[in-house]
Amino acid sequence: MSDAPAVVVEGLRRSYGDVTAVDGLTFEVRPGEVFALLGPNGAGKSTTVEILEGHRGRDAGEVRVLGHDPAQASAGFRDRIGIVLQEVGIERELTVREALEHYGACYSRRRPIDEVMALAGLDGLGDRRTHRLSGGQKRRVDLALGLVGDPDLLFLDEPTTGFDPSARRQAWEMVDGLRSLGTTIVLTSHYMDEVQELADRVLVIAGGRAVAEGTPDELRGSMDAETVVRTRFPIGAEGTVHDLLGGLAGRATVRDGRLEVRTEQPTADLHRLTGWALERGVDLDGLEVARPTLEDVYLELTGGDSTGDAVKEGATDG
Repeated sequence: MSDAPAVVVEGLRRSYGDVTAVDGLTFEVRPGEVFALLGPNGAGKSTTVEILEGHRGRDAGEVRVLGHDPAQASAGFRDRIGIVLQEVGIERELTVREALEHYGACYSRRRPIDEVMALAGLDGLGDRRTHRLSGGQKRRVDLALGLVGDPDLLFLDEPTTGFDPSARRQAWEMVDGLRSLGTTIVLTSHYMDEVQELADRVLVIAGGRAVAEGTPDELRGSMDAETVVRTRFPIGAEGTVHDLLGGLAGRATVRDGRLEVRTEQPTADLHRLTGWALERGVDLDGLEVARPTLEDVYLELTGGDSTGDAVKEGATDG
């Protein structure tokens, strides 16, 4: 495996009219790693990925993918990448095997069809027509179509949407297997547990700009000084909530019947909270004390907004 970065992006910019979707992004993706690109809708994720894939042009900046400028990409470049979109249109009368054979014919280096079906969890479904598949099975076909060309670089856009928990775990195992074989993967996902499980490194963007980059643990470590205490807040206790919150050393909020305290003094604040509950004879249901999750970090970095201001990125939502 080459030591050269699989993806190099420097000062990438792209606007749509007066709206700047990508504003000076710079990052690298190392060969053989799973690199997650995160951000709320409208942050510029889809535009960035489409530029890397060669499906959208850029206004400024330098981009190299597998040593190629994707804007000038030849058939040789496309032969080395695989793409799993959020939605893939497949002729409904094709069987799973026929669809894979059809897509596979576009590549000079193809994985055996049976091997691809096994990787994607499609064993026994090769002769079934795609319109007779469940939503989760169709998503497995999407994954298989991205794998059939044995890509050096695989783009995974929300790969486990519609999967049940067991299918998601199987998909994660597949990604781990591809990584062990040296495949480089660029991942977008709204499932933070998925990113925590799969990603070697994460880039968080908001408003078209990078706001954080590092491993999932490094990003969580940026909030390591804090501990998060959570509990369902007792109904009928609203009359004393202000006294309780004022006495807690951390940042305390009550929202939708949940108390959350972010604190650098967890022992003292937990003692005050449990003492308050014992004095009043109330239970603190769902009480938990934990480090911030990757989702906590993500929400803080993006202002707690999971949707953002939607940017019209062609036919995408960002």
